[in-house]
Amino acid sequence: MTLAEPQEAANTSREAQAAPATQGSKPGGAFEAAFQDLWEGWQDFRELWLAVGWFDIRKRYRRSVLGPFWITVSLGAFVAGLTVIYGPLLGRDMRDYAAYLAFGFIGWNLMSEVVMEGCGVFVSNSLRIQQMRAPMSLYIYEMIWRNLLILAHNFPIYLFVIIFFPINPTFATLLLIPGIILVTINSIMATMLLGTLCARFRDIQPIVMTIMRMMFLLTPVLWYPDQLPPEHRLIADLNPFTYLLDLIREALLGKAPPLYAWGVSLGITAAVAAVAIPFYGRFCKRIPYWV
Repeated sequence: MTLAEPQEAANTSREAQAAPATQGSKPGGAFEAAFQDLWEGWQDFRELWLAVGWFDIRKRYRRSVLGPFWITVSLGAFVAGLTVIYGPLLGRDMRDYAAYLAFGFIGWNLMSEVVMEGCGVFVSNSLRIQQMRAPMSLYIYEMIWRNLLILAHNFPIYLFVIIFFPINPTFATLLLIPGIILVTINSIMATMLLGTLCARFRDIQPIVMTIMRMMFLLTPVLWYPDQLPPEHRLIADLNPFTYLLDLIREALLGKAPPLYAWGVSLGITAAVAAVAIPFYGRFCKRIPYWV
């Protein structure tokens, strides 16, 4: 017997002891456990994850001149370079394409970072999970809040675009608020599922990262859906990120996101929640033994 085997046996034994309490005999038990964990993380630990999320951003850019606004500068420079290259290639007006691209990247960065960080949300906090008794939703809220702060630091790009490009805010721009709320709810549900899966099966995280790199090219961030030939329109139509991205980008462009984008996004959120909530409720108590 190796030295690692006794520790594995101990973890398996503790996990087995925890299983009856986490699984429950009734289907509603998993839902109740999930909602209890989410409520405790929101009600009892909100001040903690709000403070830690902000501290993470400050720590990342400590001792720099611009601080967190390097997020804004880096995205702005990246968008400017891509506009110069892809605008003429796609045959679009440079000013219109710059706004389309900038707002597309603002939305895509939020969604992609949440998915990729969500896969490792529990593994990256393994020491805290093992040392502190707290609901697992604490780490989900903390990661989501950190990415919303990054989104807020990209807001100066929006101000720059509406000042120097032909984009005018309208009442439809206010739809950005419910759009971000819906994307955030979807992100929480997806993190509950992916974070739990990746804590148990570590090979899932690199698979998801590979898929997300591919989805960037298949999502209309750099290109317009109407440029696709009819036989290839399914690339955009079957892509869930297309509709979630529309909720953010169209509102920033001063347009009301189409009703089908709201409908599909609500359907995606409901479908993810129907899988994530019972799965998370059943296995969230086992996460400390997996990480």
